[in-house]
Parts: sequence; structure tokens; C-alpha cells
Amino acid sequence: MTQARRTRGGRRAAVRAGAAVLAAALAGAWLAPVPAHADEVRDRQRPMLRALGVEAAWEITKGRGVTVAVVDSGVDANQADLRGSVTTGPNMLKEVDAGITPARLHGTAMASLIAGHGHGPGGRDGVIGIAPEARILSIRVISEPEDASYARYRTTEEAHDSVARGIRYAADHGADVINLSLGKDNEVPEERAAIGYAIGKGVVVVAAVGNEGEKERALDGDGFAPYSYPASYPGVIAVAATDADNSRAAFSNRNYSVLLAAPGKGLPVAGPGDQYFLSSGTSDSTALVSGIAALVRAKYPDLSPALVTQALIESTRHGPSGGYDEKIGFGVVHASRALSAAGALASTAPVGKDKPAAQRFVKEDPGPVEVIERPAWVAPMIIGIVLAGIAGTVAAGAISLAFRRRHPKPESPPAGGAPGRGGGGFAPGGPPRGPRPVPYPRPHYRPPQPDPQSPWAPR
Repeated sequence: MTQARRTRGGRRAAVRAGAAVLAAALAGAWLAPVPAHADEVRDRQRPMLRALGVEAAWEITKGRGVTVAVVDSGVDANQADLRGSVTTGPNMLKEVDAGITPARLHGTAMASLIAGHGHGPGGRDGVIGIAPEARILSIRVISEPEDASYARYRTTEEAHDSVARGIRYAADHGADVINLSLGKDNEVPEERAAIGYAIGKGVVVVAAVGNEGEKERALDGDGFAPYSYPASYPGVIAVAATDADNSRAAFSNRNYSVLLAAPGKGLPVAGPGDQYFLSSGTSDSTALVSGIAALVRAKYPDLSPALVTQALIESTRHGPSGGYDEKIGFGVVHASRALSAAGALASTAPVGKDKPAAQRFVKEDPGPVEVIERPAWVAPMIIGIVLAGIAGTVAAGAISLAFRRRHPKPESPPAGGAPGRGGGGFAPGGPPRGPRPVPYPRPHYRPPQPDPQSPWAPR
């Protein structure tokens, strides 16, 4: 076993895996190498898989027939745990990369959590994802510190709309779920419109709420972290991270964009080539939720994004005593419970049977969603989502979520409506205040931490 430690971009420690496997955090805390044996990765995954009800869900579906778009830094399609499951889409940073080969660290890790199928006899070794029979559509839209093009990416405006273009490409090329394990603190009108376009075509969109929860300089006087985009756009399933005890991970952003949560600390992930890491961050939690959404879509392909969201909400456990809070939303998502909830919801409003994903919910390309603007300082914010049956005579139900929104400057609501569910809808309300948005500075990496061991390690 040869170990290579790199201090650049978060002090990752990578272990080349022959028989050995885990060593360090891709998106977070550095951890010491663990004793090696053939299925060390799978051993470390099992507690999390059981806690999320994934093994029970696999008795119903493993995600076959579903495509999850990983809109990220790129995915290594030859990684053993992903080989045969990845379609590589366009590189939205082609001009920025100028011929370099991307590192594809973050994107590969997220793809493995979503749809890794393991390797070796019976696929028993390596990372297995939440939906191991789903397909991955990889679209490169962000650079990371290990890329030779990263410095240019940070300083150019050529990539300012790369995420928006990636979302639209995914929506137009068969994605059932879009995973967005990335974020920054300001809105981009093109992204807001792209999110609305994707949801209008029936795509479930899942995004990370951010990892600034421990950065005191980023928090306001009440301890709230900045709203992260695209997680705070309307219609997006915004995911927080939890520790092994189902409480909010300290790094996870606390604000009212949070809808639900999933484990996000010390998760085994696959890296490019034969590398494996322990990873921490809301990126990882988001990938887990995208995998569960893929299971729901595999079993109930006609379920609208709103009903998939409702099924995920109804599946949650370990929720706050009041039903909802700004730390973990409605609670920790659960795969088998989500399938049960989806079955009940699907029985009320079946639509678009046997149509491809891009045609299930619209007959033509959707235009902007018409909404009624609400002042961003109004509290509580109430969201009413009315889901109608195809006969047009029976309403499938309504989801009403009441939030007390925090706005330290009520006289200055964000441009385009309030962030999160219940804002001004998908139509941009003008460009954000301040300078034009720059490209995403980096994926949701966590700074190095001295944690000695993964909380999900076998006891």
C-alpha cells in the first residue's frame, strides 16, 4: 500500500487501494488510515445503509431505469465501483480547461454515494450507492483545487453560467434526478431559471445547504449561516448534514432553506482510479438524498417532483419536537419509508405513464413559472402546493409548509424574491445586487479537522 498525502485543497490524504482502502476525507476531516482487508469500505457503509432503511428498500427497487445527473466536477467513468453505469455528458468548462484532464475527485465521490455498485465477486467490495442500479449522467460544471485550470476558473467570467447550462442539459437528456452538491452565497438569474425549467420538465432537484456552520465570521448575530444557492431556490430539496446521533453536524448550515437531512460525516466514497476516502459535508448528505429520490422514481416513475418531495418529507425520522426546525428541517430521510409514502401518493394522482422523463409532466417546453411575488420580509411564509389529478376533477392534496423566515434587514429583500421555498418563484426578479456573480469558488468542501475516526465505523 502506498499512501500519498496532499496539502493542496484541504489536505486530502489518499490511499491507493489494492487490498487496502480508506484513509482520508475528500470533503472534510482528515482521518488516519484504517487496517486493511478486502471489504473495509462496505463494512464502514453498513451502519449508514441500515440507518437509512436502504437495505429494506432494495427489496423493492435498486434504482434500475433511473438516471441521476451529477452536475459537479466530473466523474471517473472507469472507477471500478461505477464502471458501466456512467454516461459522460459535455464539459461546460471546456474553454476554461483548455485541454487539461480534470481531477474529477468531488464528482466521482458523489456519484459513488448515489449509484456505486461495488466490484469484485458479487460486487461485495468497494462503495455501494443508495441506488446501485441507477445510471449516472456526469456533467462537468465546476473546477476544484486539484485541477490545473482552477486558478483560471476562479478569475474568469467564462464559466459564470456553467451550472445553469448543466442543469438544462440534464433536464433535456433524460435525467430523473439532478444532484447539486455545490453552492455559493449569491443568486444567479440563469440558475434560477434553469431550476424552474428542470422542475417544469418533471425532474427532481436536490442540493446542499452548505458547510459554513462553524465559520463564525460567516454567521449572523443569531447564528444563522448564509443562504446557499442553488439549495435556496424554490422547488429545490435542500439537504443538511447530520452526525451519527441524528443531530445537525456542526459544519452544516443552519437557516430556513433546510428541508430535510441525511448523514454527512465520515462516509466512505470512491475517488478516481483506485482511491477511496472518508468524506464529510452536506455534499455527501445531498448525494444520499438524491439516491433515495432515485429509488422513489424507479418504483413510481410518474410521480411529480412535488410528490417525490412530499414522500421524502413523510419518510423522515428523528425530527424536531415542533415538527420542523432550521437545523435538520423535517428530520432524517429514510429510504423504505419514502417508498411507502410514495406509493400512497402515487395512488391519488397517476400521470404520464410510459412517457420518457422529459415528457411526463409537460407537452411542450415549459416557459417561466408565473408566480405572485411575496415581500421577502413577510413572516410566516406559507407555501401551498396544490397537486391536481389528470382528470382535473380531483385534487391530489396540498402541502403547506409554514416557516418563520429570518431577514436581518427587512427593508432590503433579496432580488428575485426570498430564497428558499416560498420566494418569488422561478422567474428572475432582476440581477443580484453587487458585482456580477463569479464561478463557484469550489465544491462544498469542509476544512481539515482532527477527527480520529469515522462515526460510522463498525464498533
